Amino acid sequence: MITYLSGVLSEIIPGRLIIDVGGVGYEVLVPLSTSDKMPNEGEKFQILTHLHIREQEQTLFGFATNDERDLFRLLINRVSGIGPKLGLAILSGMSVDEFKNSVIGGDIPSLSKINGLGKKTAERIILELKDKVGVTETWNAVREDSKGAESVIHDAVLALISLGYKQTEALKAVNEIKKSNSTNMDSDELIRSALRAMK
Repeated sequence: MITYLSGVLSEIIPGRLIIDVGGVGYEVLVPLSTSDKMPNEGEKFQILTHLHIREQEQTLFGFATNDERDLFRLLINRVSGIGPKLGLAILSGMSVDEFKNSVIGGDIPSLSKINGLGKKTAERIILELKDKVGVTETWNAVREDSKGAESVIHDAVLALISLGYKQTEALKAVNEIKKSNSTNMDSDELIRSALRAMK
């Protein structure tokens, strides 16, 4: 898995970047939200990536933040009928926070406005994230308590859900690690420890 690229931004067009990494040009598909945060062509930078492999092609998707990549992975791995193309469209259509608030509030009209989504797909996203994955409850808790240790736990749980773990097992693993560790861990350390514990 290619988790990030660090190199020179060779070319930027809406929805696509070419990144020169040691003389090799990588084509990376990105949402508009990421395109807007890119430096000027010719500058060094680092971008988070997700490598999507299908039978006849391998595609790199790029993201400016962990939140964008986590949401993209959550959508393509846990919501039926959502592929990478639609995942990018969702991130291009609204910010991560706007999307989370729309799902929490069951705001089908707002989600339906995203290019390529439609009412039925918007309903399915809300239903599956709420009932099957249980992620809506966690997002709501994060919104109500966005500071301190609790938000670190919520961030770690959301990242684990986006990697394919069930909410209950992710929350259990993270809470157990937090209880057994007296030092203040950030969400990245919690995620790594939880992944080791769940293997």
